[in-house]
Amino acid sequence: MLSAGIVGLPNVGKSTLFNAVTKTQKAQAANYPFCTIDPNVGIVTVPDPRLAVLSKMSGSKKLVPAAIEFVDIAGLVKGASDGEGLGNKFLSHIREVHAIVQVVRCFEDADIHHVSGTVDPVRDIEIINTELILADLAAVEKRKDRQQKAAKLNDKTAKAEVALCEKLIPHLDAGKPATTLELSDDEAKLLREFFLLSGKPTIFACNVAEADLANVAAIVEAARDNEGVPPRDNVEVSDAARFVTAVQDYARSHFATEAVVISAQIESELATLTDEEAAEYLAGIGVASSGVGSLIRAVYHLLGLRTYLTTGEQETRAWTIRAGDKAPAAAGVIHTDFERGFIAAETVHFDDLVTLGSHAKAREAGKLRIEGKEYVVKDGDVVEFRFNV
Repeated sequence: MLSAGIVGLPNVGKSTLFNAVTKTQKAQAANYPFCTIDPNVGIVTVPDPRLAVLSKMSGSKKLVPAAIEFVDIAGLVKGASDGEGLGNKFLSHIREVHAIVQVVRCFEDADIHHVSGTVDPVRDIEIINTELILADLAAVEKRKDRQQKAAKLNDKTAKAEVALCEKLIPHLDAGKPATTLELSDDEAKLLREFFLLSGKPTIFACNVAEADLANVAAIVEAARDNEGVPPRDNVEVSDAARFVTAVQDYARSHFATEAVVISAQIESELATLTDEEAAEYLAGIGVASSGVGSLIRAVYHLLGLRTYLTTGEQETRAWTIRAGDKAPAAAGVIHTDFERGFIAAETVHFDDLVTLGSHAKAREAGKLRIEGKEYVVKDGDVVEFRFNV
């Protein structure tokens, strides 16, 4: 199972967020640095409202959502790449995950100590990124030195690695993460074998206080409607909203990625409530969601994962595949026999099926298709496989 590591400076809400997404209290959340030493690991179900719709249509007895793994990693500090704050140990934990969720503090609270003394989310991001990049730079330089002798003897793999190192070193030295380096397909494939910290897909989680969530959500929505320009007249822009806007701009310009707004404290409190109680609580503070569901779905896609669906009287299930998987590989997720004896995939997209109301009507409308071995399964496809072994 692919995993995402929750990282950030101490006291930004990492452990609170981990408890929220996993709906547990496995991670100690305390108001002092390094309350987390060993990483906490939890399996997180991916929210998918399509399951309930299909289940109602099919009369399913059970729903089975997709799942990914989240890892709560201790806070990094300036100098981590040189061993500060048990940095080398924490960096090794990041190296083991497949993607990074960088939690950024976007709230003021005099009772919660900030390791730098003030709240400045972009500065905090740059502290974390600098440590990851410095660790990568040292690793790449060491790899280059190790491979140069073999490269001089015309070893093709060594020569390719040295060439990639020579491309990486000035990029990293300029303070740029490995994810932003333009590479050929072959170079990108080789880079994955380097296991670089700054080469992992990254998303940012802007952690705001409960009192700020409604205002921030309004600002972000208005900015989206107005092509990124925050409103200046009819909506008061809070400090938290300014923090979030700065992080979103930074994420786009430096990582070509997104920043999701969450309130870890609210979601942690919601974990003890029923769905109905949670909806009532959120409505009372003027928001539809605390953002954690959106974060989980964003991380799922960040990991390169997609979902196809099966439905029937026994169960409706979300199956996880990689983006670009063809029908036989998708069938193999259910059982290896399905892939080995694959004949065809009877496929209709969720949107078409729901609009038309049944498989029979989808077939009449020509939306239910028979696809072969070269078909690339799409997110949201509802599939029934034909196979013979």
